[in-house]
Amino acid sequence: MKAENNKKLFDEKEFFEMASHTPNIVVLFYQTGNQGCRIMDWHLKLLAAKHLEAKFCKLNIERAGFLQKRLRIEVIPEILLVKDSTTADFIVGFQDVNFSTEMLECRIARSGTISYNGDLSKSSDVKRILG
Repeated sequence: MKAENNKKLFDEKEFFEMASHTPNIVVLFYQTGNQGCRIMDWHLKLLAAKHLEAKFCKLNIERAGFLQKRLRIEVIPEILLVKDSTTADFIVGFQDVNFSTEMLECRIARSGTISYNGDLSKSSDVKRILG
């Protein structure tokens, strides 16, 4: 895995610095000790190694008070998808811990943040499980 494509951000300032010069970003808002966040982080690390066209990062929600309020983040984990420096979509929580990395990849690709060679029309199960 390319470590530089999967970065743990210290705070919101670091996020805004990244966003100012990176057009496509996948941001995991997480909380320490949350099992769902650990599962989502594992999947995103796999995708970060595969999708160098986007920057993958994570930010502890406890260090992101402004973004939490501004983006109305109420459920953790939550993923922010940024396409061409604009908020493209959110993935809020997830319903099933048995989703595949490919399902998450498909869901992120629907926002245009990453490229995907599979069939995006098969997204009904993805939408049900991954918001």
